[in-house]
Amino acid sequence: MHPNEALIRRFYDAFARRDGDAMAQCYAEDVAFSDPAFPMLRGPEAADMWRMLLARATDLDIKLDRAAADDEGGAAQWTARYTFSKTGLPVVNVIQAVFAFRDGRIVRHVDSFPFWRWAAQALGPVGKFLGWFPPIKYKVRKEAAKGLALFRQRK
Repeated sequence: MHPNEALIRRFYDAFARRDGDAMAQCYAEDVAFSDPAFPMLRGPEAADMWRMLLARATDLDIKLDRAAADDEGGAAQWTARYTFSKTGLPVVNVIQAVFAFRDGRIVRHVDSFPFWRWAAQALGPVGKFLGWFPPIKYKVRKEAAKGLALFRQRK
């Protein structure tokens, strides 16, 4: 197994164990992370985002479906099952991830998933009918950023 694939597997193993510090150790200090809810986090913000999500999780189940990497980069597919805390609705989110590496750490991590599909599950009827509407995505991003800022202040 390529060392970068092993790194991806270590990251998701830590995620499944809810070990945010072990996840953070997989990241370079200047890591750049992006997904539909957190469009651009850098450095410690990215690690703190995972710590925040893990701290809030009550029934989170993470499964790494597949991973591959070489010297140039890596990719993974993973599935998150959880209850969205704001609505109490169950979510099954299949996420595609791409990675770049430097010196044995993840320096770039981009997660992608259909926002509309996530919104339909997490937000219920509002998400199902309006999840494609940009103001809904903006509101989710704004709430996510606010939650991360509050979490980081309490650290």
